[in-house]
Amino acid sequence: MALTAGIVGLPNVGKSTLFNAITQAGAESANYPFCTIDPNVGIVEVPDHRLTKLTELVQPKKTVPTTFEFTDIAGIVKGASKGEGLGNKFLANIREVDAICQVVRCFEDENITHVSGKVDPLDDIETINLELILADLESVEKRIGRVGKLAKQKDKEAVAELEVLEMLKDAFEAEKPARTVDFSEEQLKIAKGLHLLTIKPVLYVANVGEDDVADPSSNEYVQKVRDFAAGDNAEVIVICAKIESEIAELEGEEKAMFLEELGIEESGLDQLIRAAYHLLGLATYFTAGVQEVRAWTFRKGMKAPQCAGIIHSDFERGFIRAETVSYDDLLAAGNMVAAKEAGKVRLEGKDYVVKDGDIIHFRFNV
Repeated sequence: MALTAGIVGLPNVGKSTLFNAITQAGAESANYPFCTIDPNVGIVEVPDHRLTKLTELVQPKKTVPTTFEFTDIAGIVKGASKGEGLGNKFLANIREVDAICQVVRCFEDENITHVSGKVDPLDDIETINLELILADLESVEKRIGRVGKLAKQKDKEAVAELEVLEMLKDAFEAEKPARTVDFSEEQLKIAKGLHLLTIKPVLYVANVGEDDVADPSSNEYVQKVRDFAAGDNAEVIVICAKIESEIAELEGEEKAMFLEELGIEESGLDQLIRAAYHLLGLATYFTAGVQEVRAWTFRKGMKAPQCAGIIHSDFERGFIRAETVSYDDLLAAGNMVAAKEAGKVRLEGKDYVVKDGDIIHFRFNV
């Protein structure tokens, strides 16, 4: 499923360093604003210990992890909503992503200039959020002008949309993002159809110095970001982009030893990838056989035929049923034969809502 999270932030907060670490794609990184002009896109594997366990259990010829897409978007500055810097281009790039990972600088370094002249993560967050809000406000005001005429003619759809637009306008004028507005289910559908920047889910990424990796709670900037994010119902991931770029070059035991030396169990990148994955309401099911063990991404709430269609459209079109066992049940049984004997393998029909961790064999006929 082609879903992507955009990495945004002010210039020189560590966005491109982080992106390089995530994808090892070599996005240009320089100590001045606008060094990243076109968005860089990278595909990353979603870390999942279950795939490793299934591989050990089944011993297939190959193992294929599921992936996730990150887009590195150039730094936003004040006035971006009015086209300052390369604002219009930046905002257009943000409009194309499904979720936003906002990188916030939480470290001091006199060798790396800050576009505002001082390190203040809340000011950075406010700058970005305000520019996105102002861009959305402009879109909504234009839309009100068009929809308002139809609403006066008692067009039911226009009346419903106008109500949503007015709610959004009030929120934006109070400098609140669209995702904070208390919509009904029907109103939320209308709001999502407007493709607003501030309705996208947000994850805050606190970029700290090397000394704060083991104990980020001691960093006052991180605590400020966490307090702010709590009010925004958002998650905060703490990383050190500089260290992550070093970790990204290591594998296996070398990586494990380096993490142990740092006093951390899991790299910040793995946490970020997993958090971004869940931010979009994504989950994983598996197919497992001698030829291949593979992880597949699906949206939570999808039914069995839709999930079958992720593999191939014929699977969905000719869906008969899904032979399903949970990861925990298969692991406890030791193999598929034992799981069947224990009554843990189920035959599910078209209305079955697939669960994260399901191992599925789809039966179909076309």
